[in-house]
Amino acid sequence: MSQFLYSLNSSTIRPAGLLDKIRIAADAGYAGIELWHDDIGAHLKQGGHLHDIADALGEHNLRVPTTIHLKGWFESAGGEHIETMDLCKWKMEQAAAVGAEYIIAGPPRGVADRALGTENYRELLAVGHEIGVKPAMEFLGFVEDVNTIEDALEIITAADHPDATLVLDPFHIFRGGGSLESISKLSADQIAICHFNDAPAEPPRENQQDRDRVYPGEGILDLPRMISLLKEIGYDRWLSLELFNEDLWQQDPLEVARTGLEKMCAIAEA
Repeated sequence: MSQFLYSLNSSTIRPAGLLDKIRIAADAGYAGIELWHDDIGAHLKQGGHLHDIADALGEHNLRVPTTIHLKGWFESAGGEHIETMDLCKWKMEQAAAVGAEYIIAGPPRGVADRALGTENYRELLAVGHEIGVKPAMEFLGFVEDVNTIEDALEIITAADHPDATLVLDPFHIFRGGGSLESISKLSADQIAICHFNDAPAEPPRENQQDRDRVYPGEGILDLPRMISLLKEIGYDRWLSLELFNEDLWQQDPLEVARTGLEKMCAIAEA
């Protein structure tokens, strides 16, 4: 029996429709699927309903580890903050309606006001607690400031809320210039989800973007070491294949999903 649960981040097969993504994830053998609010919004605009999504998930016996994503919340203040929090609340209600445990909350692009961001994150967690979904702090390797495990850990620790967690992603650890060894600074209950992917040798680290990600095992990252570190801290929940590779988007989505799961399992269960 595997130590981990395996999820498909729906960005990996982006061109497919939302209900097709759910079916493909199940057919490929995943236990869960991460859903993007852009897809949820498109489904609703086309006349669909949230219960359609929940029904499809139930039919295919899929869990939703997270929905993605909340933006603008970290740096907002004043009247803008009220509007931003209303939008975040609306997305959190969507996340709860499709059964998500977490919703991913991203950092600002530029220099971060960490005191403001921590205050806003604490507020976001309080709102999520009322709704029944937990906002998880994500660091992004290509932003100017909140781009390492240490940065995200500082914010979730300062927020001092029992639901505060962060999102791990080997690509972002690498892209932000951090170290996989920093995983040892975390406890398992501080991790909402661990995205899984690899990074190529070229272009140079500082120039890589989401589209450069490759299948696990096809890049230069020490993913076996990452798995070892996760096991050492007792993390045994979701590994989620998250790719934005445009070449893969042109291929058969079911084959892409199956191949990704095989490559992820080959590393995680070695």
